[in-house]
Amino acid sequence: MRGLLLPLSSILSGTSVMVIGVGLLFSVLGLRAGLAEFSSLVTGLIMSAFFVGYILGTMLCPALIHRVGHIRTFAAMASIASMMPLLHAMWIDPWFWGILRLVTGICIVGLYIVIESWLNTLAPSQQRGRIFSVYMSVTFIALAIGQWLILVGDKLGFVPFALVSILLSLALLPITLTPISQPVAVERPRLDLLNLYRISPLGLAGAVVSGLLNGAFYGLGAAYAQGVGFSDVGVATFMAATILGGAAFQWPVGHYSDRHDRRYVMLWVCVVSAGLAALGFVFSLWSENLLIAVGVLYGGFVFTLYGLSVAHVNDLVDSSRLLEVAGSLLLVHGIGAALGPTLAGTIMDWLAPQSLMLFFALILALMAGYTILRIRAAPAVPEEEKSSYVVMTGTAPAMQVDVPTDDADASSSASATTTATEEASAPS
Repeated sequence: MRGLLLPLSSILSGTSVMVIGVGLLFSVLGLRAGLAEFSSLVTGLIMSAFFVGYILGTMLCPALIHRVGHIRTFAAMASIASMMPLLHAMWIDPWFWGILRLVTGICIVGLYIVIESWLNTLAPSQQRGRIFSVYMSVTFIALAIGQWLILVGDKLGFVPFALVSILLSLALLPITLTPISQPVAVERPRLDLLNLYRISPLGLAGAVVSGLLNGAFYGLGAAYAQGVGFSDVGVATFMAATILGGAAFQWPVGHYSDRHDRRYVMLWVCVVSAGLAALGFVFSLWSENLLIAVGVLYGGFVFTLYGLSVAHVNDLVDSSRLLEVAGSLLLVHGIGAALGPTLAGTIMDWLAPQSLMLFFALILALMAGYTILRIRAAPAVPEEEKSSYVVMTGTAPAMQVDVPTDDADASSSASATTTATEEASAPS
């Protein structure tokens, strides 16, 4: 393990710097769009473009990696991504910003693919779960730190955009200057919605709903807080507190779901989150501090939904099909994230900025109702066939977790991650 310390610390430090920049850019664009008097719908469309790029990136970047290698791909994607914030600052136009967000989404998902490929290559199969848990924890914390950086400089000016560019450029240094073995080639995730639906209608729905909610939160959360009258400190604190709540609840909720019927855990997560979102709508009219407190609890529950959905699907498939299913879930989640900001922005324009919370509550209530239908339609997964919960951030789900890097690791990785079988009596 000591031999892994330097390369792992280099990858994780580079990742944290990159994610700080990504998190900061989400909030800066939301606030700057509000100051430029973009409508919530227009802002939502701009933010949706990032997740459209995210979907395209999962299809395009593996081919680029095959052609030029991981290191060159990482350097190219980071260089292009670091230019995008500066271009945002040079011309404030919604169409131009939408194109820039599309390109940024492609680049960022390419960076994640390379980073997670390196982690899989470096991590022994028996330590892969712990290493990815650290990786996801670092990502949560970095996203939260990025929110507070909106307080640096003048949000009306050039400084926040320049800071994002600097952070994305700095992310190159610790990774490219550390000797790291070339990872195995990555495959393009396959999207087979019909097959995924046959395996688990509930897992498919959970991935879509998680994308809708998380895409809307990251894309419009700062604009929402600004619209209901938060100070700059309040906007940063609300966003960061909600993200940190998500980090804090991942392990207890996931661990609980490993020992109980995961569908009931998903149901209660949806019910509680819907109630918290409704409270958030009320508190947004009363108190900034109360809304921040609700944000911590809301994030704590709702950010576990994607991980629960992935774990539930993994309960129902053979280990040989985990990568295929993970690719489908990843792309479905991205589709939801691409739709979320646009749908939420439409509602915010139609009603008021605080209606973002009503959007969250409505989507979660519908998901809770569908979960009840699936619980009644199929039996629970037997305890001995359940897989383990994996921490997910919601903006960049782990794409390569538990993919063996050689034949010797294959059997141990499969047994460590799941003992599930396809022979479930009915899809759930």
